[in-house]
Amino acid sequence: MTTTPDHDAYIAAAPEPFQPALRRVRAILARALPDAEEIVAYDMPGFSIGGSVVASYAAFSKQCGLYVLAGAISGHAGEIAAAGLKATKTGVTFSPRKPIPDDLVERLAQASRADAGA
Repeated sequence: MTTTPDHDAYIAAAPEPFQPALRRVRAILARALPDAEEIVAYDMPGFSIGGSVVASYAAFSKQCGLYVLAGAISGHAGEIAAAGLKATKTGVTFSPRKPIPDDLVERLAQASRADAGA
């Protein structure tokens, strides 16, 4: 089993059609969480503050995902649904054809940070 050393390696190894979306989400998360440390946990790139992972992202075979704390998802469920995206308890899935809006990524990241108390 191989592990991903950093965000750049993860994005480079992702399916090519997803790479631009992953770079965009990474940049938005970095702006929304300027004091966060970039980490890789559970083979997913993420952002940690004070030891808490407050946001992560991933690529799969047919979609990408943004992962935040559950309170961020529940607090923005209406916006997620209005954007036509599907959510789980801690994630929102999207694709290049149906991207997650930039401002929603930012609000989810900030809400997740607040949920973590970071």
